[in-house]
Amino acid sequence: MHEVGLCEAIVEAALRRAGSREVSAVRVRVGGHPVDEAVIQQGFQLAAMGTVAEHATLDLVREPMLSRCHGCGAESPALDAPHLAACPACGGVDVDVIGDEDVVLESITVRAPAHEATRPLPAAPTEPPALALAAPLAAIYDRMRDRLQGRPKT
Repeated sequence: MHEVGLCEAIVEAALRRAGSREVSAVRVRVGGHPVDEAVIQQGFQLAAMGTVAEHATLDLVREPMLSRCHGCGAESPALDAPHLAACPACGGVDVDVIGDEDVVLESITVRAPAHEATRPLPAAPTEPPALALAAPLAAIYDRMRDRLQGRPKT
């Protein structure tokens, strides 16, 4: 049943990052113990019900641990629970399991609200207001200084 808690944690993390924006996709890397992708997908959908992530898709990237047998020297990915306890090659139980157990929310994709501009409007000024005012004043000052100093017009 640890998958339920895992799915709830994934949805909570995505919601914190998304704020009030609708989440359309979530990418999660799960390292360590084996997880059933179908169970995680279903748990994610249940945990996301009624939230802004309700219609999001889940991209699950699994990084299984590595099982190393002391008896025969075989190394293999631990894709399911039996591989964590016994060597799939010789059946020996003197195995080390190597790898990190972690869950990383790698990315979320959100939809911008309809009222939120996704790029600047064409007529929007590209300079801060102070620069827009300062530039003409500086030009007038330069012209007056040039005239007072007798510099030719360019």
